[in-house]
Amino acid sequence: MRIPSRRGTRPGRGFTYIELVITVAIVALLAAVAFPLAELSVQRTKEQDLRRALREVRTAIDAYKRAWDEGRIERKVDETGYPPKLEVLVGGVEDVRNPNKAKIYFLRRLPREPFFEGDPAAPPAQTWGRRSYRSPPDEPEEGDDVFDVFSTSEKQALDGSFYRDW
Repeated sequence: MRIPSRRGTRPGRGFTYIELVITVAIVALLAAVAFPLAELSVQRTKEQDLRRALREVRTAIDAYKRAWDEGRIERKVDETGYPPKLEVLVGGVEDVRNPNKAKIYFLRRLPREPFFEGDPAAPPAQTWGRRSYRSPPDEPEEGDDVFDVFSTSEKQALDGSFYRDW
């Protein structure tokens, strides 16, 4: 019995140049499609983090105001009933109604603003824009208290709104 000759086939078992070029082109095409999807996923996650953080901080500010209205926080004549700074929400305030003078805490920790682009070592309270009770809503300014917080980012969200307006 005779074994057929291998003269018509390739001598080596490696890939040809064309096969390698086609493979690289396909991988580059897949990467070009996957990269924008990955960026979109990261932005969507940051937006969810921003919504959650805003809700958390604003709820704590409202709880502080409620405690002040109920007389559980010491009142001063010139105060509005909102926290003087964000750190108070974490540090707590003395409950004047409690005979043991226990503290009331409104947050376990202050979340960082996800779109903050400044110093990464900045404390979380400095990552937020703060609006005083006496400042206008369309041009928020800091003041003697913290009535609201907002993102300082000038970027636009996926829905077309600006993070600053959330």
